[in-house]
Amino acid sequence: MGFFSSVSNFFFDTGIMSWDVLLTLSNLVRRKRRIGHVTPEGHPGYGGYWPEFKPAQEGDSRCSCPALNAMANHGILPRSGRDISFVELNHQIRTTYNFGPSFCSYVPHFAARMLKKSYSNDTFDLEELDLHNGIEHDASLFRLDTALEPNQSTRHIPFIEELLAAHTGKDQYGNEVLTTKDLSSILGKRRAVARATNTEFSLSFFHKVFGSANSSTLLTIFGGRVEDLRSIVLHERIPEGWESRVREPYGLTLTHFNKTVLAVEFGVREKDWAKVAEEAAARQRTASV
Repeated sequence: MGFFSSVSNFFFDTGIMSWDVLLTLSNLVRRKRRIGHVTPEGHPGYGGYWPEFKPAQEGDSRCSCPALNAMANHGILPRSGRDISFVELNHQIRTTYNFGPSFCSYVPHFAARMLKKSYSNDTFDLEELDLHNGIEHDASLFRLDTALEPNQSTRHIPFIEELLAAHTGKDQYGNEVLTTKDLSSILGKRRAVARATNTEFSLSFFHKVFGSANSSTLLTIFGGRVEDLRSIVLHERIPEGWESRVREPYGLTLTHFNKTVLAVEFGVREKDWAKVAEEAAARQRTASV
């Protein structure tokens, strides 16, 4: 069964990537969606009108991903964050954030495999996505490592404020924005400090790239705009009037996205933060005495 499952997954992944390349090429020759019309008509968020925001209540399920938590907080996904269909997730992340259809198919399929569930028939709770070293990983930009905070839906406000304050860019409209270099720098710091202060720290190459991928959505879907990101990552709330900064007709494809991911990852210089990491470790030792 394991062999046939592996073969099936191989052909599925190959098909997804082939489809993704075609969508990427199609985006090059099709007109972009008009500003104000990125979210499809008839779907939550059309025209910038998002469903009512309600923060999570006791007993609700949330995870380490601010974008998914925001969808639950607005009722785009079940507000409880429970019994979510993988198929529904595919559909809703596409219309909400304008990820490409290949992207939206691949990610829920990957999550279903990770959880050993059926993509077509099973459901999941958001907290299940935080299986350590599955999708969730150490050296997050928003949360303490699992060894220090097992509940990965708990935001670490100092990390978020530091991230938002690290911006060095401005867009054509004068908005303060995070850049690729900003993200590479802060990721390097987080990895260095986490490695020095967390005795259970682990970060494989796969999870390094995955961490850069998570960070790259800040630059692509959200355009790096600090004001919007403050609402999303700090309050897990979609800003009023917001729409995805990706206007391509077939959304953000994996092929296009990976250009940003690799630029962020190859710019990470963990060693540049060695002294800061040593100081953090020393403070931790002093505090534990």
